[in-house]
Amino acid sequence: MADPFQDVDAAGEEFISAFADSMDERQSDPTMEKIVSAYLGKLAFSEDSLTIDVGCGAGAVTRRIAGKASPARVIGFEPSKGFVKEAKARVQGQDNVEFEVADGASLPLEDGAVDNLIMHTVLTHVEDPAALLTEASRVLKPGGRLVVCDADFSKASLGNYPHDPLDACAKIFVQEFVTDPHAVAKLQRLATEAGFMLEDFSFQSRSVLDNDQMLPWVEETGKVLMKRGEIGQALHDGLVAEYRRRAESGALYGYQVFATLIARRP
Repeated sequence: MADPFQDVDAAGEEFISAFADSMDERQSDPTMEKIVSAYLGKLAFSEDSLTIDVGCGAGAVTRRIAGKASPARVIGFEPSKGFVKEAKARVQGQDNVEFEVADGASLPLEDGAVDNLIMHTVLTHVEDPAALLTEASRVLKPGGRLVVCDADFSKASLGNYPHDPLDACAKIFVQEFVTDPHAVAKLQRLATEAGFMLEDFSFQSRSVLDNDQMLPWVEETGKVLMKRGEIGQALHDGLVAEYRRRAESGALYGYQVFATLIARRP
């Protein structure tokens, strides 16, 4: 199965709505808020600056960027029409942000038009990350900054013990819903090859202990397995129920590592 995040609209409205909700909930997580706040704190937002969020999904991070950058202009670009529709519906009271349908490898902007360019959990879902970084270099001004924040999906876990069925769901989710689980390991090289000067490369662990933020890893994996005829509805429902039981009882343990790269266009 191809990574559905490469063509979100083909995945359908239920998928779009579920992951729009998941992205909103993930961004409300204190660790994710700390990660985003840290990289935004290293960027400059003059009143006449332009910051863009490439692959913005339903706009959870874009809204956070707009709050920090206000009154400066912010644009979220996203190839999925469904996600852009969700993003426009979810933004409220922020008149400095807009959303447009566009591919990250072909942005509707002039050369050197952008002060800051952010890619938040994007490059792990594309087949050619170099193309997006090359385009980022084109649209950024000299001295403009690139931020790439992504999960090291190769290290993700949802297990409490060996052969944990929830951890099996997490491993299958990465296999089916992530294009390159090891993309983070390549970030420094890719950014350098695109002509950027590296300024910072840091990591932050994130745990999911008592909420539904990794529930789609179980629900969507179960749907894939049912479609293949590998499991039935009863097992799918049981896995979802077990996730919720652990979350309610304090036994849930999901683990991720996020990397943040900050670089400057010479």
